Amino acid sequence: MRKIYSIFITLIALVLTFFVLNSYVYYQKQSETVSVKLYYYNPLLDQGEGGVQCTEKGLVEVKRQIPKTQTPLFDTIELLIKGELTSEEKVGGLQTEFPLEGLSLESANIQNEIVTLEFFDPNNKTVGGSCRTGILQAQIQKTAKQFQNVKEVRFLPEDLFQP
Repeated sequence: MRKIYSIFITLIALVLTFFVLNSYVYYQKQSETVSVKLYYYNPLLDQGEGGVQCTEKGLVEVKRQIPKTQTPLFDTIELLIKGELTSEEKVGGLQTEFPLEGLSLESANIQNEIVTLEFFDPNNKTVGGSCRTGILQAQIQKTAKQFQNVKEVRFLPEDLFQP
């Protein structure tokens, strides 16, 4: 009887150890993050003859931490289009028109260093003036190109970001 009791206690200890270690590994995986760059616009850095030039010169890098996943590019672009600037970033002159009502990223596919980003824009919020759409597009392109396997960015549908 004593032997059975000892085996039973050992089994319980092994099962508890398994669950504790498994929980620890799960927690560690969930808490892993990676640093990414988002690009927002500061019109004060993009001045020229006649005022704001609507070029990439006004894009400013901000760093964010995102959970480590299998889809960092997708997750980064999703975070960018949420348009979440801190109060310090706003005071520093950064601005964005993101989020755009109804705009969502549907997919991000990389092939031969070209990423195709497919968006859903049921309210046509990505169209408008050339300055506005150029900056929105530049924010996404520069954010996507931080990934070493991305050299070119394409958009679907193709009529996104049209003036």
